[in-house]
Amino acid sequence: MDTTRQPALPAYDHRPGTGPTLVFLHYWGGSARTWDLVVDRLEGRDVLTVDFRGWSRSSDLPGPYTLRQLADDMLAVIADAGVTDYVLVGHSMGGKVAQLIAAARPAGLRALVLVGSGPAKPAAQITPEYRQGLSHAYDTDESIANARDDILTATELPESIKSRIAADSRAGADVARTEWPLCGIAEDITEHTRAISVPALVVAGQYDRVEPVEVLLDNLVPYLAGADFMVIPNTGHLIPLEAPADLVDAIVAYGPAA
Repeated sequence: MDTTRQPALPAYDHRPGTGPTLVFLHYWGGSARTWDLVVDRLEGRDVLTVDFRGWSRSSDLPGPYTLRQLADDMLAVIADAGVTDYVLVGHSMGGKVAQLIAAARPAGLRALVLVGSGPAKPAAQITPEYRQGLSHAYDTDESIANARDDILTATELPESIKSRIAADSRAGADVARTEWPLCGIAEDITEHTRAISVPALVVAGQYDRVEPVEVLLDNLVPYLAGADFMVIPNTGHLIPLEAPADLVDAIVAYGPAA
């Protein structure tokens, strides 16, 4: 996989293949490699993955680390990679970023796949107390393990994947690690999401405790005109790592992503 890194851009990987390009946006605490198990199952497909500003290989890029900055970064990366026909696949925080990108109606965007996405309207549980607690989820090895095993996942993962999740969670710049729980997660973007004009597929995990099925049905789907909705069984929030084959099947079967 060819890697491109420029000072003003987040690090990204673009693997040429058949289109439209699938552009993958990771969750808070993840990285481009969060999508490896998905990308490996998309042999021959044009794919682009990125390390958001403040995370992993992009951890030294200066802020701000706001949702709007991440959206602007993605548009710059897509242009830099020469991608002109694409589908955004956003997971969790990456799904909320994808909504902001799509709301701007950029040329070449064909569709959205929102995977356990941050909803357009923050859920009732996103209280100041919840956000303060969440902002410390990646403070220590113990807190990372607790978040991974007790909240983020509903299945037992191989040790290699568990270690990768922990390493990625530690690899964020301090301000980037707190931006999402203290600010981005509570941002109401309903007016932006209502402006999206491309088709959208919302994918939920049956046992997702971060963005439960009912939250996505109540706080995201109603703001997307004619969105399709599906639930992947027996998985938690980390769908790209817990159920990559099922997620690939959903993406491939989704007409606008074909």
